[in-house]
Amino acid sequence: MRRYDDPVEVRRGWVDGALDAGRVPEQFLWRGRLWKVRAVLASWVETGAWWSSAEVDAVLGTDVRATAESGAVAVRSVPDLLGERELWRVEAGRSGAGGPGGEAITGVFELSFDHDDGRWSLVGCDD
Repeated sequence: MRRYDDPVEVRRGWVDGALDAGRVPEQFLWRGRLWKVRAVLASWVETGAWWSSAEVDAVLGTDVRATAESGAVAVRSVPDLLGERELWRVEAGRSGAGGPGGEAITGVFELSFDHDDGRWSLVGCDD
């Protein structure tokens, strides 16, 4: 699967067979092309990267400190442990999208919704 971090516009709605019917990604606009979700393959929620926090480093004894000899100071961003994002792995297609002979083009996509900023991104594509 190729990795991306591209903004997309998503319309939530109904997808046949989806358990969260009415709130799943139904269509998305990526790079000027409209994709219709045919199936939801998986969905999950990811939280902040707690494993990369300074507190975990301190417990493990891997905390990096400034040294008098080098004068270097390690700057580490604090992860947002409360931040969440929804991820959706979907099969989507475009009808008559210009494939060989004019047939539909399909692929598997991973869409991410970040609750902190309210934005959707396409984070992966396997076409």
